[in-house]
Amino acid sequence: MSLSSRDFPRIPLDTTPEAHAAQVEAYRRMGGMGRTAVALRLNELAREMAVAGIRARHPDYGEEQVRLALFRLIFGDELTRKVWPGRDLVDP
Repeated sequence: MSLSSRDFPRIPLDTTPEAHAAQVEAYRRMGGMGRTAVALRLNELAREMAVAGIRARHPDYGEEQVRLALFRLIFGDELTRKVWPGRDLVDP
């Protein structure tokens, strides 16, 4: 699969057209596996930031509460209640 400018139709407001073109070209050169690796790393960083936010807001939470809060943040109340019926929801 090749990437073209139509795959990235909007230039972010904080990015110059030249920088956007360079980024699209870099993604194009990476290939599918490279882009997947970038996406997975960005997902990992987002989760780390979410966990850091939960810990900052709730320094008294243990590991289990942090895990439950992250799950609730990502998947919402309904699924959290289905996965852990009978457990109180933990604030993220």
